[in-house]
Amino acid sequence: MHEVVKDYYGKQLKGTADLRTSACCDASQLPPWLKPLLARIHPEVTARYYGCGLVCPTLLDGLKVLDLGCGSGRDVYALAQLVGENGLVVGVDMTEEQLNVAEAHRAHHRQAFGYRRDNVEFRLGYIERLDELGLADASFDVVVSNCVINLSPDKEAVLRQVHRLLKPGGELYFSDIYADRRVPAELRHDPVLYGECLGGALYWNDFQHLARRCGFADPRLVEDRPIALTDPALAARVGNTKFYSATYRLFKLDGLEPECEDYGQAVVYRGGIAGQETKFVLDKHHAIEASRVFPVCGNTWRMLADTRFAPYFDFLGDFSRHYGIFPGCGGGLPFDDGVAGSGSSCC
Repeated sequence: MHEVVKDYYGKQLKGTADLRTSACCDASQLPPWLKPLLARIHPEVTARYYGCGLVCPTLLDGLKVLDLGCGSGRDVYALAQLVGENGLVVGVDMTEEQLNVAEAHRAHHRQAFGYRRDNVEFRLGYIERLDELGLADASFDVVVSNCVINLSPDKEAVLRQVHRLLKPGGELYFSDIYADRRVPAELRHDPVLYGECLGGALYWNDFQHLARRCGFADPRLVEDRPIALTDPALAARVGNTKFYSATYRLFKLDGLEPECEDYGQAVVYRGGIAGQETKFVLDKHHAIEASRVFPVCGNTWRMLADTRFAPYFDFLGDFSRHYGIFPGCGGGLPFDDGVAGSGSSCC
């Protein structure tokens, strides 16, 4: 499948317009703060963007970030502006044609950002074999990926490598494609469907079990949207299987529990995070208003108290008394079928 992906993204696709699904983000839906960052990126880099979501989490200034499957470098160069001149973004991709585009515009971006030195690096390699690239254990604050992990034939190896590379309290923040059921074998081995990020899509519940097995105990869904198959032939082949573009964040934290447990805790967001001055969004069910007491489960407490977000919160309570499962937590398909959902509970 590596060769199929290399051929599809290196030779068959010449630009975003060649894709046959709606997986790529609609530029009109971009948040206002991101648009000026993307406007500084070279047009050739932007034209070869094949991502399915936004992978620019908050509070990256001065951090070290790894981008898995960076392609022509659009997200690397966006993140380079967020980490600043003192941060570093490392992009890894297995497609030489894509990396050649990324490397060709280093000087353009350094000048556009007003930096005295490059704060990006690009490595040719496989995201399942990051140990071959000389990347040290616990050396990255954040790992991102944009619609690439589904293309890997060994997703478990990818997640285990990410866990190894993350610092304690670090996170994997990534967008990808998921299915509402296990994808049939005939679809998994279709070269076009695989290249379009559908054939390799995990059933969402299998992904959650895999993440936990690799050390990420409580995967958090940030946002999602259904994927429309704009090619009638592909739609006919896929049948009733539904696909979703979804962004998850997975924290490398000790002490996270398999379920959302209630310890009577709460947090107060004090504000101060750029772009989220009045409301901090941790995930799909945690939009925490500034200056308001917000009850949380033990896992959410740790995701805020033991990460880079801690200085922006006050923490109420501790782990001395347990009250059972946090109210409102439950299972079922987490994605929306194009209808806006709402959730006021912790999880």
